[in-house]
Order: sequence, then structure tokens, then C-alpha cells
Amino acid sequence: MGKLRFLLALWLGKLSIPALKITRHNGTDFPGSLAVKVCPDFLKYVGKPPVMVAVTGTNGKTTVSNMLVDILEAEGHRVLSNRAGSNITSGVSTAFIRNCDLLGRVKKCDMAVLEIDERSAPKIYPHVRPNYILITNLFRDSIMRNAHPGYIADILSRNLPRESKLILNADDLISCGVAEENDRCYFGIGQMPGDVTECVNLLNDMRICPRCAGKLRYEYRRYHHIGHAVCESCGFHSPEADYLAQQVNLKERTMVVREKDGITYPYELITDSLFNIYNMMAVIAALRQLGLSHETIRQRFAGTRILESRLSEEKIGGVNVIMQMSKDKNALACSRNFDYIQSKPGRKELLVMMNCMGVSKNWSENPSWMYDTDFEFLNHDDIVQLVCAGPRARDYRLRLLLAGIPEEKIFLEDDEFRALDKLYLTPGDDVYILYGVDGTPLAFRVKAKLKEKLLAKGGEKA
Repeated sequence: MGKLRFLLALWLGKLSIPALKITRHNGTDFPGSLAVKVCPDFLKYVGKPPVMVAVTGTNGKTTVSNMLVDILEAEGHRVLSNRAGSNITSGVSTAFIRNCDLLGRVKKCDMAVLEIDERSAPKIYPHVRPNYILITNLFRDSIMRNAHPGYIADILSRNLPRESKLILNADDLISCGVAEENDRCYFGIGQMPGDVTECVNLLNDMRICPRCAGKLRYEYRRYHHIGHAVCESCGFHSPEADYLAQQVNLKERTMVVREKDGITYPYELITDSLFNIYNMMAVIAALRQLGLSHETIRQRFAGTRILESRLSEEKIGGVNVIMQMSKDKNALACSRNFDYIQSKPGRKELLVMMNCMGVSKNWSENPSWMYDTDFEFLNHDDIVQLVCAGPRARDYRLRLLLAGIPEEKIFLEDDEFRALDKLYLTPGDDVYILYGVDGTPLAFRVKAKLKEKLLAKGGEKA
């Protein structure tokens, strides 16, 4: 009976794909959602590729999984992935539906790279048992959904398959403690000139030793709880990285990766963002576990870019327009972006429109995350203007004032398109459009309108 129900679910899911195209609906995870409704244990019966990699964690899942897919496909692998859909059960099921035959057999793909939401672990891992599970990091996320990183770490520890090898961030003691019985390897970044020993962020979720509850002393700290720590009471310490980035030069965009045998390999950075260097190290560690050589990985990175939906830059009419996703309800993601922005040279104008559009119809978004976010990084002389737009504009204005930012720098506009009229758009300035996940389509329409405005402005001057 289970197999018959599975086949019915599979066929209905497959039929829904052309139906969605005909009716011009997006519905990237609808086929999987339909299949799971018909057959709740759909993932148990569907065929699996021989090698599977799961990517999970608070931040960086999409960037890491997409870079992995790009490089593996460039190497000739046929990769099953959910890059076009969601990272919950319905999205993962959709990826399998799109890549299996009418009997549920996966024939064309020799690998799978699946981005998996941490909260979906109890529903997915009993049926999908990856060879490798990469955990990017564990931080505070939406308080309504994820509560606390310790809560998420416990969910993962109770549900990750014991046979899966874990690829972990050695500089994140929270994710390092997940599923301690599993085989594991680590990636990390060695000490850098700008590192500190005391936390300068509002969030610091790893203060005491997870073994004896003694005080942790950080030999170096990068941000929040990311760094290398030692317990002053029992000697517990951060693990040594199997793949360690050293001699990181953000200006020259170079680094070397040292393995445990002491041999180093040169790399060119694809970004000067420290957070994305961690993402790059996660990809290197995963690809090394899959057997790729450093030379192959280095060459493939040369053709790899961060997703434009996450970060893009374009010079328009003398103004540098930068699209930068800053996940609403995620204090750490926004704090890292704000720190990155204030570290960049030159004058900056910011359009702040990180608003959760998806929940506005049903309930009020909890704005408490804003008070865990380091808006204080934006209190910088080079940041000359902040235009708050959208349904949370007044909340952002209040938070910016509490961060000590002068009132004359802050502008308010409910409509995101009208907010463009409040930007200075001074030639030579960097104009940042900051947006959340749900607001991504709107943000790109706003950018298109800004481009039209800047080109018209340039034409008038000519």
C-alpha cells in the first residue's frame, strides 16, 4: 500500500510541473508539497544518488550549496539539488521529483547537494541519509521560529544520521558540539590582524565552557562567538582545523589553505567579506572530502561568484549601486553586513528596506531582533544618509536613533519607490539597497527604478 501511495504521489507531483508552467505559476516547491500530502513518507521511497551532501546551518546555506553545485557540475557531475526551491521537506521532495523517472528511480544524477533547513531535520534525515553533512554555523535566528542556537543544535544532534560525516566550522563552538558521536572534520580561519579578544557585538552566545561551565577565554575572536576559545578551568578548547585559511589578505584577495600535514595551497578570494571567506572554506573542505584536488578547486573558484540575489554591484551614472541581502529577523546576518559596510572606504548612502513581506497578511512581525543587531556599526562618518522605507520604516528609524546616529542623517518613507527620491545619489557615492529574503523581488524592482532614475539624471546633465 505504501509503495502504491508513493507512486500516486510521484505521478501527481510530476503532472503538477507542466500544469504550473501552463498556468504561469511559480510554485517551486508545490510538486513536493503535493507529493508529501498524498504520501507523508515520500522521501523514504524515492531513489537517491550514490553520493549525497547536505548543507545546513543558520547563515550561508544557500551560498555554500550553490557554489558546491556550480563546481561539481563544472567537473562533469550530474548533481541533484534544490537550488530552485525551498529547503524544507516540500522543496527537497520537489528536487527528487524533478530528477527521477516514473518509478521513482534517480538515474541521471550521480550526486546530490541539498540545502536543508535545521528545523526540518526530524522529517528529512530519517529518509535522506547523506554521506556528508556540512554545518556552516549556528547563531540566533528568528526568535519566533528558532528560539536559541542551543535549541537548534539539540534538534540536529538528535536527528543527524550517525553514519554521516560532519564538516564543521572549527571557530564556532556551538556547531562543533553537534552529534559528537559522528565522524567529523573541521574548517576555519587562522588568527588575523584585526581580531580581538573581547566581544564587541550585542550577541555573544558562547561565554561558558560546554564541558564544565567554566569561563571561556578567547585567544582571538572574529565576531560574536566566532574565534578560538580555551576554558580556564578544564582546558577544553576549540578544535584544530583540518582545512585552515592563513595569510588572509583582504586587500590583495589572497589566502593559503593549510591542511593538517602542514602543506599549504594558494587561493584567490572571490570576496573581501570575511563571512563569505568562511563560506568559501566550507566549500573547500567539502570538495576535499569528495576527493577534488586543491588545484582543481582553485581553478573552479575562478569562475564562481556569490549569488546576485545575495550580493551584486553595478556602476550606474557615476554612482556605485550595491544590492546586499540583509536577512530580516536575523540579527547576526544584519550585523555582519553592517560591519562590512562601515569597513569599506568612501561615502555611503543606505536604503534600509529589510521587511518581512510574507507574514504581513497574517500576523505582526516581532521586531525584537533589531535590538540584538549591531546597528551601531552604521554610526560612522562615511555613512552620510540612511533612508528607512517600507512597513517597518519607523521601527528602523527608532533603532538607528538608539544607536546614536544623528537624526539629520535619517529619512523616512513608507513607499520603497518614493524613497528613491530621498537619496542624495551623489556621484562617487556607494548606494546600498538592503533587503530581506521575502523582499528580494521588490528590491530588484526598486533597483530597476533607481537605474532608470540615474540614467535619466545622467542624460539631463549631458
